Amino acid sequence: MTGPAYPAARAVAGAVQGHFARQHAAARQHGPEKLAPQPDAQIIEAIIDAAFWASLRREEGDSPKISLAFLPPEQAGQPLRFERPLPLTPAALSRLAPAVERPGIHLGVWTSADQFSVWGTTRTVPRLCFVLEVVEPGLLVVKYRRGQETGKYVNVVVLKGDQIKEVDEKGTSLPDCPALLTSLLSFGSPAHVNDPVNVLLQLAVSMRAHGRGGSLLVVPQGSDGWRESIVRPVEYSVAPSYSELADLMRQAPEERNQRLWQESFIDAVEAVAGLTAVDGATVISDRYELLAFGAKIRRRGGAQVEQMVVTEPVVGGAASVVHPVEFGGTRHLSAAQFVRDQQDSMALVASQDGRYTVFAWSPCEAMVHAHRVETLLL
Repeated sequence: MTGPAYPAARAVAGAVQGHFARQHAAARQHGPEKLAPQPDAQIIEAIIDAAFWASLRREEGDSPKISLAFLPPEQAGQPLRFERPLPLTPAALSRLAPAVERPGIHLGVWTSADQFSVWGTTRTVPRLCFVLEVVEPGLLVVKYRRGQETGKYVNVVVLKGDQIKEVDEKGTSLPDCPALLTSLLSFGSPAHVNDPVNVLLQLAVSMRAHGRGGSLLVVPQGSDGWRESIVRPVEYSVAPSYSELADLMRQAPEERNQRLWQESFIDAVEAVAGLTAVDGATVISDRYELLAFGAKIRRRGGAQVEQMVVTEPVVGGAASVVHPVEFGGTRHLSAAQFVRDQQDSMALVASQDGRYTVFAWSPCEAMVHAHRVETLLL
């Protein structure tokens, strides 16, 4: 590599190497599955550095959106291989970007005789493969595929210019973390590699993707108590409840590996997530049955929410107590009030600017807990 270095690449390389080392060690204890090669700090720094400078270039007026995967062609399923590998340089990456910007396509990077090169493209990467995604100019995400879960990688580090956010591997170790919230936040844990499909995670990703903002309320199955916190009549109440997503999740785990099931699941998730773009909140049960959308939240009659604790699952992050008005707009305030009044429920809120927050009641703190999780969803 020549030219100026990206300081954050070197600063974060050691921590990323350590993270992958821990994940590989844990995975090897669970069985003989063939894993992706484990990257060292030099490899990590080189890939991040090249991708960062490529992200600042423009090709025919557009900024590159690329994904780089560190693996040899032999581990890439059915790779598209270049006759002559290309150098891992910002110029080469930006020129290739228009051809590989579609989701699911990775540029394969490998090293030989201390030379880094791009050997081609692949849609298949093995478990624990180091992947670096260029989201927008100056915004990079280091991630890996945990297992066979549909459509989402585990984020390790998010870099935005000189800002570094390292995902806290123990970010779910809250004493009163609700089971559903633990499920949403713990997808990086190797001990949970065989967990069933994470519906809330997929809904969160899809809600952020439509970019219009939205609220999703998750309420106990079979309970109507949530209606006390909703303005009546509900314009888009669903009767009987819409159960496509719930029906899919009731199918046996072996059926979920079939392509038809996965396609149906993605369609069902996108259908529910799309409803959150309608003004008001979408309501589903904790068994994923759709109950209503476009619902207007109201205070049930108790105290108005005055403060809440805010955390983000990143290394070095500290909890803060704020008034909901200081945290966000009307959507966040109403979600916090709903959870204050319906303490057995959760509220998931996507902002138009990309922020994503999970609101849940904290018995230990005796207040609403706002978990900012957009770092996990990029």
